[in-house]
Parts: sequence; C-alpha cells; structure tokens
Amino acid sequence: MYLNIEFTSISIVTIYLVILLLIAEIFSRYSQTDAELTRKIVHIGTGNVILLAWWLNISQDIIIFASIIASLVAITSYFFPILPSVNGIGRKSLGTLFYAISIGILTTLFWQTGYKQFTAIGILIMSYGDGMAALIGQKYGKNKYQVLGNKKSWEGSLTMTIISIFVTLIILGFSWQNLMIASIVGIFATILETFSSIGIDNLTVPVISAIIAYYLSQIYLY
Repeated sequence: MYLNIEFTSISIVTIYLVILLLIAEIFSRYSQTDAELTRKIVHIGTGNVILLAWWLNISQDIIIFASIIASLVAITSYFFPILPSVNGIGRKSLGTLFYAISIGILTTLFWQTGYKQFTAIGILIMSYGDGMAALIGQKYGKNKYQVLGNKKSWEGSLTMTIISIFVTLIILGFSWQNLMIASIVGIFATILETFSSIGIDNLTVPVISAIIAYYLSQIYLY
C-alpha cells in the first residue's frame, strides 16, 4: 500500500516536471521567446515541486535521490545540449546544478525533523523571488547598480525583497512576529542574490534564507 502511494506521488511530480519542460522547450525551439524567459519559466515552475512533495508527503530519501539525479542531468547538460531552454542563455552559469544541490541540502536539514516549511521557504524564495527579480529587472530595470561585477537593478532587487517577504509570510502565516521574520529574510535574500557569479545565488539564497527563517522562528515564536 505504501509503495503504491509513493509511486503515485512520484508519478504526479514527474508528470508535472515533464509538462513544464515540454512547455519551455516548445517556447525555446519554436518561438522567438527570449532564452532568459524560458529558463525562468523552468526556474520558477520547478519550485512548485517542493509544494507538491509537501502535499503528497514524499519521503526525504526520494527527494534527495531526485536532487542527485537532477544534479547529474544538470552536469550533463553543460556538455551536451539536452536542455537548451534551461542552459541556453549565452553565459557561463552553474545555476541549474546549484538549484538541484540546494534542494538536497534543505531537505536533509529540515524535511524529517518536522520543519518542512523551511525547506519550502528556501526553495520558493529562490524560484519565485530570484526568478521574478530577474524578469522584472530585465524588462523594467532602469536604475542599475553593480556589485563585484554583477549587474543588477534596483527594480529587480525590490522585487526580490517583496516576493521573499510574501513567500515567507504565506508559509509561516501572518502575524507581527512573522512579518518581522519575513522582512529580515527578505533583506538577506536580496543581499545574497546580488552575489550571483556563476549562479551561486541558487545555492546561497535558498539555504541561508531557510536557515535564517528557522532560527528567527525559534527566537521569536518559542
């Protein structure tokens, strides 16, 4: 019975990911859609997997195994053009690999200890916050700044902060204590996102944001 439930859960997540990648590949191959946009479709959409895993109660071992497989696929895709919608952006980045690694780390830290919400906070801040910040910054970012060679916009950074706060509040629930936690997390996530050389923010943003949210929750709520 348990194996049947696990198989069904994994099948649902797999179908979702396949549909997401197909949509991105279709946009990449058969339309004039910017490569950065299709990459962000995958970046944002993949984040929802952690919500499916939470809802379907998928085990820690399976999520970690999936993150290892995703890491291997990411490494392979840097040498062979198997996922142009993910890596075809004309610049050197290990973001997809770091994305997969961060999921494994956050699952190891929080999934089996009864704090799945912090795994979700980290992943969703990365997927929605970082993803939307890049899109808004690219389209509407008029006020630029630069940190250690990384070009950013104030519009994109503000988007990152707002969405990080919003994600944290939705998952933890609204209260003045949680608003304080979410605001601190949002500020740190934005600072970390500015240091994005070779896609390292896909590792630092989710992991450090989740850890900050966890420890602040222990301080403010307990």
